[in-house]
Amino acid sequence: MNKSESKYFNTAVRMDRALLQLLEKKDLEYITVKEICQEAEVNRSTFYLHYETMGDLLEESVQYMNREFLEHMQLREKSFLDKIRNCPRQELYLVTPEYLTPYLEYIAANKRLFRAALKNSRSFALDKAYRRMMEQVFLPILERFETPVQDREYMMAFYIQGLMAIVLEWMKNDCQDSISHVSAVMEQCVLSRHHSRKEKK
Repeated sequence: MNKSESKYFNTAVRMDRALLQLLEKKDLEYITVKEICQEAEVNRSTFYLHYETMGDLLEESVQYMNREFLEHMQLREKSFLDKIRNCPRQELYLVTPEYLTPYLEYIAANKRLFRAALKNSRSFALDKAYRRMMEQVFLPILERFETPVQDREYMMAFYIQGLMAIVLEWMKNDCQDSISHVSAVMEQCVLSRHHSRKEKK
């Protein structure tokens, strides 16, 4: 990245952060380009050099937050994967508080951002981040259970869509239920399905 590209990128990051800071105070529909520029300390022309609309900035801001979250979660990845590879199979769980708690904390801390993204489906990248996180959890476990390769995508889709539905319902209620409660519900749904599969074998 040359100096010009670095400056362009850093300016974009400042505007992403500006939007996130403003979203802590009010919903997206009440935020103006002028406020973004003031918060990021850039000119209005700079905003339009980067984005055509506020929707474009929203999409980039969601991606920015997703990258930060995934970088944070990857710090735990090695110890988690080591545990998956070495623990007895009966101790393998598809959803754990170790991953669910920081994820739900992340959603609750940024609920205005994700509510705004929900209203603009083109920008709604939450499911992509969730899928990437769950791939780190699910795929190694499915491998340990010797799940046929052609079945893994179907199983991933089943679990991810179901867990996403719980998250979206929680967000509809303004994340009022405790994180520990929502995490327990998600675990119960996955574990009951997991145990029912074991009983059929």
